[in-house]
Amino acid sequence: MKLINQLTIAFLLLISTTVQAQEKWDLQKCIDYALENNIQVKQQQLNATYYENELKQAKYNRLPGVSSSFGGNYSFGRSQLLDGTYENFDVNTVTGSVDLNMSLWNGFRLNRAVTQADFTLQARLQDLQKAKDDLMLNIAAAYLEILFSDELVQVAKDQMDVTRSQVDRTGKLVKAGSLAKGSLLEIEAQLANEELNLVEAENRQQLAYLNLYQMLELPATESFVIEKPILPVVAANSSLMNSMDVFKNAVQFRPEVKSAEFQLEASKTSVSIAKGSLYPSLYLGANLNSVFKDYNSGSLYDQFKNNIGKSVGLNLSIPIFNKLQSRTDISNAKLDVMSKELDVQDTKNALRQEIEQAYTNAIASLKKYMASSKAVESMQEAFRYTEEKFNVGMVNTVEYNEAKNKLTKAQSDLAQSKYEYIFRTKILDFYNGIPIRL
Repeated sequence: MKLINQLTIAFLLLISTTVQAQEKWDLQKCIDYALENNIQVKQQQLNATYYENELKQAKYNRLPGVSSSFGGNYSFGRSQLLDGTYENFDVNTVTGSVDLNMSLWNGFRLNRAVTQADFTLQARLQDLQKAKDDLMLNIAAAYLEILFSDELVQVAKDQMDVTRSQVDRTGKLVKAGSLAKGSLLEIEAQLANEELNLVEAENRQQLAYLNLYQMLELPATESFVIEKPILPVVAANSSLMNSMDVFKNAVQFRPEVKSAEFQLEASKTSVSIAKGSLYPSLYLGANLNSVFKDYNSGSLYDQFKNNIGKSVGLNLSIPIFNKLQSRTDISNAKLDVMSKELDVQDTKNALRQEIEQAYTNAIASLKKYMASSKAVESMQEAFRYTEEKFNVGMVNTVEYNEAKNKLTKAQSDLAQSKYEYIFRTKILDFYNGIPIRL
């Protein structure tokens, strides 16, 4: 654990000493880099490629199958001749053949297998898109967390500047004998506490960067600083699209829903494939063969040419009784369809809940932001009044620090609610088909 802490501290120090020289990345650049380098996305891409190959193979299965074989044999020993006598014979035999086999009819199973493979591929492509969507949302959340931590750092710095001024002023009053030394010690303790708050805010900032680096699969040696965008203004009259309207739109194109629907269609095709086993199958077969024996007259070429055998045939396979395996397969395929129908509905329900949760959180964040805005205004005025009274000795240091701490907390709450609201609205926009932009 101690080693892990040391490595983490070293990483944070590395970031803090290099960010000034790094280029600035906006949100889109972070997303583009992540989509290109993220391991989970790459795995989904490989998975999609696998099912592309499966679809190609399902199509190739409709082509004829051609195979060839060649063999050699050496026989020796005594054999009886026509006149009843025996004689030793050594014979070299070479054979060769080419076979063709082609399905003419198999209950449409080959064509339906192509359809099924296509549906499965489409489902996997939607899974790939879902992985990309999740990554984009996570990158946006990490990006906004950095912006939020930056704002907390600035709040801490601003508060320290005010406190430093009070330390200087109080120190002069103590020297002049206007205030007791205890007042200076108390205000210096407040400054020390605010210095600790700044360190914690900076640690949070660096950890937010670390989280984003890890999502991007970016080495620490390639650290950067994010570009601070102009964020949308949060106003009391900000309007949000109704959650049910967002859901009605999202359910038409969201990849998780489309994936479940494609898997349902693939399972329906499985029923048709299973039913195909109840029908006869018709195959075309053809064969071309020849043989060479060294005791016959003629060269290898001549014998192969003269001994050519040819055959063409049809093979009809009629299912009569296979221990009811086909009926069981059909029943199980129908059960799978019912399961996939439930999966589609469950996916839609989960999507609706996510959208409603995002909508509720956005409304709550907006209310919190408006309340925090009023609280900051009130706390600023209260602190200004307390500071004026503190400067003339009407309030003590404890009261002054308490007012200052309340203002700091109100400012932090305001920043938090602002970024929460922005992120929730971006989620709703994303579900509504609007790309994430800051």
